[in-house]
Amino acid sequence: MSASKSTSLVVCPVCEKSVPEWYVNDHLDHECKSAAAPATSPAVEENSSNSKTANKAKYLSLFASPKKSRKPTALPINTPASKKTRSNSTATEPVLIDDQEPPPQQQAKKHPAVELSKLSVSEQQKQGSYLSDAASLDMEKRLRNTRLPLAERLRPLTLDTFVGQTDLVGPSGVLRILIENDRICSCIFWGSPGLGKTTLARIIAYRTNSAFKEMSAVTQNIADVKKAIEEAGNLSRLANKRTIIFLDEIHRFSKAQQDVFLPHLERGQVILIGATTENPSFKLNGALLSRCRVFKLDPLTEQDIEKITKRAIDLKSHDRDTTQLANVEQGVEKYIAGISNGDARVAINIVDIAMNSLSPGDSLDLDCIRRALQRTHVFYGADEHYDLISALHKSVRGGDANAALYWLGRMLQGGDDPLYVARRLVRMASEDIGLADNHALPLAMSTLHACQAIGMPECDTILAHCVVYLARAPKSVESYKAFSNVKALLETEQPWPVPMHIRNAPTWMMKEMGYGDGYKYNPDFDGPVDQSYMPDAIRDHNFFDERYRTNKK
Repeated sequence: MSASKSTSLVVCPVCEKSVPEWYVNDHLDHECKSAAAPATSPAVEENSSNSKTANKAKYLSLFASPKKSRKPTALPINTPASKKTRSNSTATEPVLIDDQEPPPQQQAKKHPAVELSKLSVSEQQKQGSYLSDAASLDMEKRLRNTRLPLAERLRPLTLDTFVGQTDLVGPSGVLRILIENDRICSCIFWGSPGLGKTTLARIIAYRTNSAFKEMSAVTQNIADVKKAIEEAGNLSRLANKRTIIFLDEIHRFSKAQQDVFLPHLERGQVILIGATTENPSFKLNGALLSRCRVFKLDPLTEQDIEKITKRAIDLKSHDRDTTQLANVEQGVEKYIAGISNGDARVAINIVDIAMNSLSPGDSLDLDCIRRALQRTHVFYGADEHYDLISALHKSVRGGDANAALYWLGRMLQGGDDPLYVARRLVRMASEDIGLADNHALPLAMSTLHACQAIGMPECDTILAHCVVYLARAPKSVESYKAFSNVKALLETEQPWPVPMHIRNAPTWMMKEMGYGDGYKYNPDFDGPVDQSYMPDAIRDHNFFDERYRTNKK
């Protein structure tokens, strides 16, 4: 036994006896139950009960994650008590900068979210936007803290202020019902960046009665997860309270690492909420997926982005003296929504950069937005890669050269490997053009060799050349379909032996066994030769379908 285990003592919440920390669970299960309770009067018994409750709460605090720093008690802004506290503070008691009074011009302007935080609990409940006092204060402080990123300040804390995903969090959305009834189950939020996965998790944190632990697979490891699960088990046994673990970027854990959740989800010890930008079918453990509900978050519509953009402009205008901003040109929100690719964070960052670059008296117009906008990349994940190559292949098959060029451009702009595209073009030349144009396959092979030789960006024109040719070429899938029929037959039939008359007989022993007997050498005959080349069991089977013999453009 280590020295640390033998010397670390805690107070039992039931009998107030000091016991080693490692032994406290066994002590609670066995020793405390046999301890004789002293006879006390009702008043003394009530005081004793309160004392035990306090000791139990103190004990539960041992399993909470240690805080890095103690946060001073926040006081309501602009109240006499807060002013008095600031005036009486000394050098040893620093004042929170976030609690300082805002300038007079900001005191007169109230942001809608700030007004929501000041509603009474009953009024908030009527609006379906209930926030606790701590959540309301947190919202107000974030809105006024100009040092935070604008996207973080605008992050909603209620479902009514959440924009988008109507099917999930709308009035009859299944996720909204689960959140409002505090019956959230283990689930995976899947979607592109900027759709609100983390925001939904934060809303759940404010609305649930469960303990909430936020983690990230980018900065934390399996040891941290195991510690959180152990704390959840202690909390469940001692306080009968469940724990929700939110793991952002869950796909960063390998499938073997994801196994750590399985037994605890099976027993209901924790509830897991994972967030990922990758397809869960490819990146997450199948056993884990079977225990979780996957919620797919769709890209935000332009109307959703316009609404978020307007909120961002209003908040940035609230930060500065509105007399310094001449006006906001009509159509700015729509333009930003059109170039944000359904990503709310991108739209908010564009507003932030553009408005920070304005001088007093300037207007927020399209020219200002264009100067602030530098699109150096587009989001291109694994799902996007497979979706785009599918769109390119189907456009070539359908003979739409215009669409095929567009999807090719999207793939190259996203940084896809030109050799991968060229290899797929070789496949298209044989699968879709096939016998209708025997020049297509040599051209596709030449395209592959050219891309290997010169690389990007010069090979983009070569790829475009091949794509247009394949799209405009006549199409025939006769050989492709026939071979597909062969493979289907091989999966169902036994491997029939080769007929004796078409077997090779290189040795005298094989000739004695009858190999090659009866074979008719075709050049020795002037006309067609009546000879079967198929196994006797499937002699009359035909793999070709007459429907595919006609070339189609």
